[in-house]
Amino acid sequence: MTAEIRSVSYRELISGNKNFRNLWLGQIISLMGDWFNLIATAILTANLTGSGLAVGGLFVIRSLAQFVSSPFGGVLADRFNRKKILIWSDILRFFIVLGFLLVKDASQIWLLYTLTALQLGISGIFFPTKDAILPDVVSEDEIGTANALTATTWSTMLALGAFLGGQVAGTWGIAPAIWLDAFSYLLSAYFIAKISYTQTTEKSEEPLRATSVFKLSFQGFGYLSEHKAILILATQKASLMLAVSGFNEVLQVELSSKVFIIGEGGSTGLGWLYAIVGVGTGVSPILARWITGDRERGLRHAITAGYGITLIGLMLMYPITSLELVLAGGFFRGFGVAIIWVFSTTLLLKKLPNKVRGRVFGTEFALLTLAGAIGSGLGGWFLDAFNMSLQNLILLMGTLMFIFGINWFINGVWRERNELSRAPASIT
Repeated sequence: MTAEIRSVSYRELISGNKNFRNLWLGQIISLMGDWFNLIATAILTANLTGSGLAVGGLFVIRSLAQFVSSPFGGVLADRFNRKKILIWSDILRFFIVLGFLLVKDASQIWLLYTLTALQLGISGIFFPTKDAILPDVVSEDEIGTANALTATTWSTMLALGAFLGGQVAGTWGIAPAIWLDAFSYLLSAYFIAKISYTQTTEKSEEPLRATSVFKLSFQGFGYLSEHKAILILATQKASLMLAVSGFNEVLQVELSSKVFIIGEGGSTGLGWLYAIVGVGTGVSPILARWITGDRERGLRHAITAGYGITLIGLMLMYPITSLELVLAGGFFRGFGVAIIWVFSTTLLLKKLPNKVRGRVFGTEFALLTLAGAIGSGLGGWFLDAFNMSLQNLILLMGTLMFIFGINWFINGVWRERNELSRAPASIT
């Protein structure tokens, strides 16, 4: 029988682990700027084009760029110094984001799309590396706490950053939001540079050629195909992106720019919609983990509950009779989605060996971004080509969420006894 792992408190983690604290502070600042950028570019696209398909296209590009780059990012994270990868990713994104200031009219929408692809392509390298480095800077009994706090920080910054981004863009225009996003990357790089870090990945003298990168990128897929229990966990975020998040990106822009118009072009209203989801996603990991702890069985049952809570949120949004009801639905949707997202990541962090961690997280990120691109593209296409109502779009989201929830219960809970307690370290 294995010893019970003690759960470290959030205060202990922040005050006692300097390396995690710096990684966390960098995340806070960078995410704040990211949400400013998302609000600014989404509203800019909607105002310049007036097309739901164009807005959907923006989110498709955001997702596909990360889908293409994240497996490559996983290879880099398993081969090179993870701290240096994070720093250079932030520096490059600082210069790219400044380019958004050049977009002035509809004829330059191609430039906005190109810059978005570059920015999110580098993010596709940054995020798998950030996930891979987390167990390097925390102890085993800090993993659950660190992952929950990281997810809650993302949610808090979603709420605060989206709200402030909407206020700034709605009051002073798009440019200030872009400037703030750009400089947030420099501050993030500063805090990450303060981390005391020794490379934990195996150094290789073999040069990294294009053919070897391509081959190594697919090793994450090979690992998942061999370990079904890990595959089930690694596809939970993709399920969320396909069923809810991808469609919702288009839905929220349509609601804010055409139904509940608050602020310049609906910027303020869009900030509110994102912010309330951030509140829900921020509260749920803390509350749910207080009930389940870091016990695997409790985490798995909580994921099932997350699917049910998300459906409740969609049901509240469905009538679209008032902004208050839509906001309430957004809160519960965020609450349920965060449980699934955070707890599936906690289980992966506990099970994955260090030598393949980067490639598996890169593969997981590729799957979820591809699913998000499909959802966003289909959402914009359905609205423009088939004149689908926003209510029917919400109904479609709920149907997919129900199907994926049943699939999780069968494979992730009911068949839990057949899963390995820890994945082997070999890969193909």
